[in-house]
Parts: sequence; C-alpha cells; structure tokens
Amino acid sequence: MQLSEGKIKHLNALSDKNGVIAAAAMDQRGSLRKMIAQAKGVGQDQVSDEMLSEFKTAVCKVLTPHASAILLDPEFGLPAAKARAKNAGLLLAYEESGYDNTKPGRLPDLLPHLSARRIKEFGADAVKILIYYTSFEKPDANDIKHAFIERVGAECEDNEIPFFCEFVSYDPQGGDEKGFEFAKRKPEIVTKYMEEFSKPQYKIDVLKVEIPINAEFVEGSSVFKGQAAYSRKEALDHFRKAASVAKKPFIYLSAGVSNPQFIESLNMAAEAGTDYSGVLCGRATWKDGIAVYGKQGLQALETWLSDQGIKNINAVNAAIKSAKPWHAKAGVAVPA
Repeated sequence: MQLSEGKIKHLNALSDKNGVIAAAAMDQRGSLRKMIAQAKGVGQDQVSDEMLSEFKTAVCKVLTPHASAILLDPEFGLPAAKARAKNAGLLLAYEESGYDNTKPGRLPDLLPHLSARRIKEFGADAVKILIYYTSFEKPDANDIKHAFIERVGAECEDNEIPFFCEFVSYDPQGGDEKGFEFAKRKPEIVTKYMEEFSKPQYKIDVLKVEIPINAEFVEGSSVFKGQAAYSRKEALDHFRKAASVAKKPFIYLSAGVSNPQFIESLNMAAEAGTDYSGVLCGRATWKDGIAVYGKQGLQALETWLSDQGIKNINAVNAAIKSAKPWHAKAGVAVPA
C-alpha cells in the first residue's frame, strides 16, 4: 500500500532530520487529573479543566524545543498545541480517555465531536488512537476492536492524515500487569499485536508499541528487581522477534515507567539491533513534575521542567541514536 503525498508530508513534519520520530506525549486526561489530585491531596473534582490545560501548556512550552513532535488531546491540549516550538509536529488523540466500563473487553470509544477531518483542521499532522489489546482476550471483543481500527484507518486514509495506533496490553483475568507472571506473557502479547496490526486492512501508518519485555525482570539489567523472567539474551531475542513481524514502522511508548527504566529498555533495543523508528515518550519525561506542580504551583513546575524535564528528554534522545528512519519500513525514499 503506497503512502499518499499528504501522509508523507505530515510524517516528515513529525520526524527529526534523520527521519526518526522523537516525540513527547502529553495526552493523558483522566489519569493526569487523578495524579494532580493525589499530589495536591484533594478530590479529583477539585482539579479543574484549566489546571489540566495549564500543566500541558507548561510541558509543551519547555520540552517541545527538544522533541520532533508532541502528542496532545483535543479536550484540554489545544492551548498547549499553540505553545509548542515551531520545530515540533502535532499528533492529536481521537479516542475517549480510558475505555468503555459498561461491557467486558476494554472496548474503545471515539470522542463524539471529532473526526479525522476535524483533527486535521486543528492543524494536526497525525491521528492517534489508543487501544487496549491482548490475544488472550475473547475473540468477539477483539473482532470489535479490529473493525473499530479498520474504520479509523479508512477515515485517515480518506483525509490523507497519518494514523498512529497505540497498543496497551492487559490481563483479561485482572492480574497485575506490572507483575512477574504478566512479564513472562508480555513478549507474546506484543509480538502478536505487532503482527496483527501490520496487516494492510487497518491502514495504520505507525505502530506505537510497548517495550516487549519488562526490564525490571531482566536478569542483570540496571533496574533488575531480583526476580528473573528472562535472561538478557532471552530479552534481546524477544526484541528481535517482535521487530521481525512488524511490516509497518514502529515506535516505542514509555507506558508510565520511570526514566531510568525506559532508558535501559531503549539500550536493550539498540543492543538487539531492532529497526524501531523512535519513541513517543510521556510520563518517563514529566511524571515527577506532577508532585512539584501539586505542591508548589506552575512556576515551580516550569523551573523543574527546565532542569530535570529537559535532562530526562535529552537522555531519551541520546538513547534513540540507533533508531532507524521510518521511511524504510514504509517503503518511502528518505528526503534529501
């Protein structure tokens, strides 16, 4: 499937000069409200929409000079989009925060007043969808998700705007996704969704995927917690296997882990020689600023971002030196 000129232009706007996507993410909504409420020691109803916009704008203003793009949401992130650096492209989320709690299977919903066309009219270079996905879910629930992604892909294709699809694995039995048992199953889950959603009917342009292992359970890793789900050699093999099934460009998400854990994971991706095309990194960069904002306010947050936040994003940028241009997997010539 050939990429349209419009999609190529937008993908180049989201990339650095090497064709690598070094993007920051700030599209959290419900989870951000919850984290700010905890930091302030108040109920979530005490955290206003204006506070969410204020936090997002600070992150955007300080960090986008060091990023190739920023991912925001249209609900609270449009003021932040205006504050981004000129070098940074823009991705906008199309999905409702969270998932449909009224049915099993973590089914997604779209924001009701949005469309791919409207997202493009907001000045975005890409549409982003987050979907909770595991091959261990009931086939009927997964089939609903497949049809959902097919519809969004067709809509993005029609509007010549790139489609970034983000996958978050989970345990349908309600187990601990940060625990040892899930860590052992994670490589299979990530590999299977990368294979499934590389298929042409989804019209996804960039797969936004999880690190296929949990570095805290890799024997000898810098963030090893003492219980080994895999040796380092096995972990590197999991990186290679997941990368080998991807027929589309893919980038890694930080999935809420600490900056040191994400850096260690990216170092393993480099060691494994995976052909990933960059990152979309959110909380690993700015999460620790929430406590600062909650207790000391906006100015203190901006001061923290200007110091530790920039150090965090630069550490990620240094760790993705081995990333490959997205053009190769997309079958597009690298611009001169």
